[in-house]
Amino acid sequence: MKKKLIIISTILIVLLVIAYGGVGTYFYNFALNANDEKEFLEGNPHLEESKAVMGHVAEALEQADDKFKQEYPPFAMSIISNDKLELKLHADVYKNDEGNSKWAIVAHGYTSSAEGMTRWVRNFHEQGYNVLAPDLRGHGNSEGDYIGMGWHDRLDMLQWIDEIIKLDPDAEIVLFGISMGGATVMMTSGEELPSNVKVIVEDCGYASVSDVFIYQLDDLFGLPEFPVINAANTVTKIRAGYDLYEASAVNQVAKSKTPILFIHGDADTFVPYEMLDEVYEEAPVEKDRLVIEGAGHGEAEKVNPALYWNTIWSFIGKYM
Repeated sequence: MKKKLIIISTILIVLLVIAYGGVGTYFYNFALNANDEKEFLEGNPHLEESKAVMGHVAEALEQADDKFKQEYPPFAMSIISNDKLELKLHADVYKNDEGNSKWAIVAHGYTSSAEGMTRWVRNFHEQGYNVLAPDLRGHGNSEGDYIGMGWHDRLDMLQWIDEIIKLDPDAEIVLFGISMGGATVMMTSGEELPSNVKVIVEDCGYASVSDVFIYQLDDLFGLPEFPVINAANTVTKIRAGYDLYEASAVNQVAKSKTPILFIHGDADTFVPYEMLDEVYEEAPVEKDRLVIEGAGHGEAEKVNPALYWNTIWSFIGKYM
């Protein structure tokens, strides 16, 4: 009888381990496998264009972006990541003829790329900035079979900063990011940055990877954090080499020594607006916040471009 109980217990444990691994693998592929289509983004009600976005304004901005791309083609730059993966990472660089040492690094969002950052590249470029727009790991022309959610990308950002300083030792640098790019620059803020980095601007970044995954898990599937996120975290640590619970913008901004402007739309339900308070309150630096009424996820610039850019230039202007 005792032998039979041992066999049954062993079988149950094996089945639980298989189920745990299966659940973890499914949600890892669902969210972090860079080679899998992210179908949950299509038709997602949290990403529908809000009523606050005015059609004629959006159309005019898109036309300006198209004209900029035709007039200012970028040149390519690449680095090899410092970790054991030795990934070849790509960036588009837009040099400016103004003859100054102002630089902006603009980081894109989840499943986007440097090419999708034309709006922000253009605006920085028009203000006389040289602009470097990296493709984050697993995106665009950068290597990588996983999405780093900003955590490993923060270390790549340090390399991009170093590359700019090699090109221009007098460089004054602003870090800008939207959505996952916003989380990336916030995570970068907690590292030891050279004095060339003067200011950081983040737009609708999340407080931490685990928090945004827990929120999305409940929203999309109605499932609890345990054991799903725990299983996904186990697979993430094995396949991507990082811990979902360690990847925290909140913890990183708490160590920041660089001024930060935080931006969010109050109608954002994809990266919940409430996350703005979490990161803002933890930052022990000179800081400000801009809330755009009626703006959904990533829509702040579209809803009120004048307020958006005037606030950015005013904040940056204090430090550069």
